[in-house]
Amino acid sequence: MVWITQALSSSLGRKVIMSLTGLFLSSFLIVHMAGNLQLFKADGGRAFNEYTYFMTHNPLIITVSYLLYTSILVHALMAFILTRHNRDSRPVQYAYSKPEANSDWSSRNMGILGTIVLLFIIIHMRTFWYEMHFGSVPMAEYDGKQYKDLYAVVKEAFSQWWYVLLYVLCMGALGYHLAHGFQSGFQSLGVRHKKYTPVIELVGRYFFAIIIPLAFAAMPVYVFLQVHGII
Repeated sequence: MVWITQALSSSLGRKVIMSLTGLFLSSFLIVHMAGNLQLFKADGGRAFNEYTYFMTHNPLIITVSYLLYTSILVHALMAFILTRHNRDSRPVQYAYSKPEANSDWSSRNMGILGTIVLLFIIIHMRTFWYEMHFGSVPMAEYDGKQYKDLYAVVKEAFSQWWYVLLYVLCMGALGYHLAHGFQSGFQSLGVRHKKYTPVIELVGRYFFAIIIPLAFAAMPVYVFLQVHGII
């Protein structure tokens, strides 16, 4: 347990913990996106409901989910501590601070972007995770087996234009957050090499920062258009 205390008490240790949790959360996004793509199937929500049943009844997935919740909290906590530490270490604020030439907008605003993503996660979990576990979700039957109809909850949420807009905007924030955060996580872990770093930056800036957020943003838009009979 000593190494945990040492890690939490040092800036480098906090960065390593934040990097590990961030990369774990990034890997979860791939799995979550793949599962939620079931929403695009024209089967009345069957594939999506069967997917959510599997995710809430498989012992291994349930165990990993607790690691996921812990990672979200620890990642946010480490980010808050590091941000406050960096601010306190520079008590004198200059009237004008020129942005660093080698830093982009997302790297200079990771705190704001991370806060937006965290608020979105809270809203998202309240809308779907909480309803799935504790809400009054209607039931659906497939081949004589009962399933919680989370697809109906999804349709209800995404039938509201303001929620869809909020979702899409937050996916934009997630994209910018990942644009810097993914490659920064590897850098903090010491994984930096002329052969590997360009690949990591490419994966971060295109797959994690563009493809994944666009895929997630497309889901509420598709459901909204479908519910309102536009497609």
